[in-house]
Amino acid sequence: MTNPAAGFSLRPRTRKLARGLCHALAGVAVCLLAIANPGLDKVEQTARQRYDDQVVGRVQHWRASMAQLQDKPEAEQLRETNAFFNRQVQFLDDIVVWQQKDYWATPLETLAKRAGDCEDFVIAKYLSLRLLGVPDEKLRLIYVRAKIGGERSSLTQAHMVLGYFDTPTSEPLVLDNLVGDIQPASRRTDLFPVFSFNSSGLWVAGSSSAAARPSERLSRWRDLIARLRDEGFEQ
Repeated sequence: MTNPAAGFSLRPRTRKLARGLCHALAGVAVCLLAIANPGLDKVEQTARQRYDDQVVGRVQHWRASMAQLQDKPEAEQLRETNAFFNRQVQFLDDIVVWQQKDYWATPLETLAKRAGDCEDFVIAKYLSLRLLGVPDEKLRLIYVRAKIGGERSSLTQAHMVLGYFDTPTSEPLVLDNLVGDIQPASRRTDLFPVFSFNSSGLWVAGSSSAAARPSERLSRWRDLIARLRDEGFEQ
């Protein structure tokens, strides 16, 4: 079939208008990326220095997705952030991705590999929501034992999910890479909390007061924070 566009050419005035439109659209794209937290400018610069154009494109896609969520209700920010990383990242164990038994990756590292385990999903979602303005006290990274093999099974495995507390006394909502929709904790009867933490504190399951700061108890959290700063991440 003949290509109807073959031999088609724009008039000089039309070409000029088209170039102007392209430049305008490019400017809008740059503005959208800037809106998606200017602190990520340095992270994108790090991506350009360390990785190829595909990884840079993933970082830009991440920033654009957050630009669309800026000033949206928190419920929408939770839903879309959860879905974004569940779509973009493949679940693989650390031993496969990093050749280490346990490694907590930064969002940039996770997007570069396009793979990660449960901690990597949670860290990426947590930091994205913080960048969108969700207060730290509403979010906790929750280490759990997850039941596997059905209701009657006694087998469990270590897992991590992200909890969202609308108020200090609210039942948390659970963001999980293994379950697509966000559910209240009471519906996740397969999960047994062990401890939880955020940037401000660490809580043992069942306790209402923080036992310590995460940097004091969790060496992997300290290492993660150091690598985030090295990448230019500003929370």
